[in-house]
Amino acid sequence: MISPLAYVDPNAQLGQNVEVGPFAYIEKGVVIGDNCVIKAHANILEGTTMGTGNIVYQNAVIGATPQDFHYVEGTPSKVVIGNNNHIRENVVIAGSTYEDKATIIGDSNFIMDRVHICHDVHVYNKCVIGIGACIAGESEIHDCSIQSTGVVVQQHVRIGRFSLIQSGCRVQKDVPPYVILGGNPASYHGVNAVVLKHIGTTERIIRHIANTYRIIYTGNFSLEDAVLKIPEQIPMSDEIHDILNFVKCAKHGIVRQFKITHTHI
Repeated sequence: MISPLAYVDPNAQLGQNVEVGPFAYIEKGVVIGDNCVIKAHANILEGTTMGTGNIVYQNAVIGATPQDFHYVEGTPSKVVIGNNNHIRENVVIAGSTYEDKATIIGDSNFIMDRVHICHDVHVYNKCVIGIGACIAGESEIHDCSIQSTGVVVQQHVRIGRFSLIQSGCRVQKDVPPYVILGGNPASYHGVNAVVLKHIGTTERIIRHIANTYRIIYTGNFSLEDAVLKIPEQIPMSDEIHDILNFVKCAKHGIVRQFKITHTHI
């Protein structure tokens, strides 16, 4: 149902069973898939495409003009959103800086109140982005990672899959997979063992992950030497390959500070 108090441009494309609340605003060229809910006062701006089953809450702005000095006013900007995402109140998702790029939100993400996702960010699938977090331009948030309340992710940073970044962290370098990051400056606090156990990762693999990060963080090796040492000392698995590939692709380095806590495996 579309509220008579909403504005939906005649050139917007809405799928079946889409609900649009009062005073929502949907611009021309927007594509919204089946079974989406656009709540009151939400703004879906030109260049936005979303899949099915998404809920966009009050006062969210999707497809905002990118806050990037390289952006040329009037350049078409894109946001591509997958399926089954919850985009809560007052979230801002900016469009891409260039016409041939896009800000991308995958599937089944939970994006909480007052999150700001800047231009050309790629949020993969099943991520949680906590209240008031800010994800700067061209960053990547990989599958099933959690950004807690007030996290700030710097431009171009990659956040590895199944990682947990604790509240208030300012993240300036890549965060490898399966870790807990906390404090300021952001530091390695151990392996995200609770989540890994929840998804069925064996104790043996979790120990191998922990030992891999011991080599990286406490082994007194350069990052390059640590990458060479790990295959010599740690049995290979998909998870260890994932860590090695991530670290090798870290153009700006990874977070290297560490804090030994009782959460270590």
